[in-house]
Amino acid sequence: MNFSLVIVTVAAFVTPMLLARFHITFIPTTVAEIFIGILVGKSGFDIIETNAELSTISTLGVVLLLFLSGMEIDFSLFKKRDISTPLAARQAKNMTKETPLKVASLAYGVTFVCSVLLAGLFRFLGFFSDIQLAAILFSTVALGIVISVLKENELLGRAYGQTLLLFAVLGEVVPLLSLTIYSSLKSGDSSTLWLTSLIFLVAVLLLLRFRNFFTVFKKYTKATTQLDIRLAFVIIITLVVLAETVGAENVLGAFLAGIVIKLLEPEKETEEKLDAIGYGFFIPFFFILTGAKLDLFSMFSSSETLVLIPLFLVGFLLAKLSSYFIFRRLFTPSNALSGVFLSETTITLILPALTVAENLHVINEQQSGAFILAGILTCLLGPLLFKYFYKPHEEQLQKTVVHTIGVGLMTISAMQELSSEHFSKTIYTNNKSQYDTYHNKAAMFFLENLESEHLITNKVFDTDILVLAHQEANVNYEVALKAKKYGVPRVIVRLDIRDSKERLKMEENLKAQHVEFFSMFDVNVGMLRNAIETPAVFDLLTATEFRLNEVVVTNAKYVDMMISQLPEVSQVIISRIFREHKPVIPHGTTRLELGDHLILSGSNESVEYLRSLLEINNE
Repeated sequence: MNFSLVIVTVAAFVTPMLLARFHITFIPTTVAEIFIGILVGKSGFDIIETNAELSTISTLGVVLLLFLSGMEIDFSLFKKRDISTPLAARQAKNMTKETPLKVASLAYGVTFVCSVLLAGLFRFLGFFSDIQLAAILFSTVALGIVISVLKENELLGRAYGQTLLLFAVLGEVVPLLSLTIYSSLKSGDSSTLWLTSLIFLVAVLLLLRFRNFFTVFKKYTKATTQLDIRLAFVIIITLVVLAETVGAENVLGAFLAGIVIKLLEPEKETEEKLDAIGYGFFIPFFFILTGAKLDLFSMFSSSETLVLIPLFLVGFLLAKLSSYFIFRRLFTPSNALSGVFLSETTITLILPALTVAENLHVINEQQSGAFILAGILTCLLGPLLFKYFYKPHEEQLQKTVVHTIGVGLMTISAMQELSSEHFSKTIYTNNKSQYDTYHNKAAMFFLENLESEHLITNKVFDTDILVLAHQEANVNYEVALKAKKYGVPRVIVRLDIRDSKERLKMEENLKAQHVEFFSMFDVNVGMLRNAIETPAVFDLLTATEFRLNEVVVTNAKYVDMMISQLPEVSQVIISRIFREHKPVIPHGTTRLELGDHLILSGSNESVEYLRSLLEINNE
């Protein structure tokens, strides 16, 4: 019986329970697992023996760790601002030029330069002679820890969190590629650098081959096949084995496999199953065995290790410190400093990098142990100092801008009933008599004409929602098409026209441009039909206390949360979710996504409370 396997399995199970039981939140779980490994390993009770089985599971652990790190990358953060429409271009022009991508890239560029300079200084002073390896280690960032801290503090969806996330992504990708180049050069076979390109080529081919897999796989999968997980391991094993075959590092293949799966856009359920396999079993073995292999007694008996630990810790800290001056372009001094400290955490890539270095015989056990212990200290100090310096600012509720063209009792009443807390409402008219009659009842502006140039000049099209309620259907139709061409996200058109052929033609053109339309006749017919067929629905539509409402999920905190976990959800009824214009029947286990439109009913107080939570725009 392999009791070492049993002990490590039990240790992996107990570690998070102990952290939760004693409310220890400042230590990342991965670091706690290293501590547990130290306790049961060489430096502690020495009750486990590193055998072939444990080594295999540990190797799978580091492979899955880098794979899941690749899956954590949010590629939408690398997209340029949309300037495909005049409205988007105008909005982009008014925004600050200091974007999260620009700030993160520049900050990491400065960090990498500082890492190289520090590595050179260490060699000059005689502390560590391998400049390339030291530069790689100093420039690494623990992406997983950064993400977990940002999630815990509900920052992942904000510009602040996006900037730190991008910085961490670069802090994992750049050192990983550098490590591959370093390993090839140090092994004496530089030809493997050319062969490494094959890994990227195969990754692209796999991406193209399975690009539609997750849109159709449910037709073929079942509980006993789990095709999504099988595909993930096909890609992992293919790229990992290929990486080892061409002389690169297996962690590069694993990381690329994670990127491929992420770009294939798997469902959340697939990501959760992969997380469960990795973090639930294999990855804890890697961290626990890393701690178990450390011989602290031998390290601390060495004067070299005692000197190197604080020196390497200072090196890790100084390498990222320069990024503070770049972060200041977007954030307050305190939050810029807190971002630096969070970016100091560095353990994920250090461990495989040191394994590579040991296999190449370019580092001794004392130096490797000093790097590991210094990395562990960054994971303890980083989150603590981040929490101390970070000063949250109150989020401003982003109001939805609604512009209405056309004045009447219907539009005036509808605008008045919209919550001023959540909507910024403006009405426009080119009818002077209507303006004189109603201008004191709402925010209203008079327009000389409804030509598109005049509307653009007066910023009528600079809105989230444009409601066209002019009495003349042709006017509404023409303005709607011009508004969509300009880039207005939502256009709602009143289309009361008697000629059926002309109406059908207009409706087809409006549908093609994703314009929403209605006619008063159809609305009244529908209301009467509901009154006859489904009186309960009719009461719901006409009640003032329990009317239908639409709430849009813009708060990243609630993304991936199940409906049953929403605060006060028992006080409302969610009848439908519209996700990318497609209806989704909600269940208690349905998870929310950014941009979901929830159709719900309930008391005004309950609905407004839920709206205040879900519609905070923290992107």
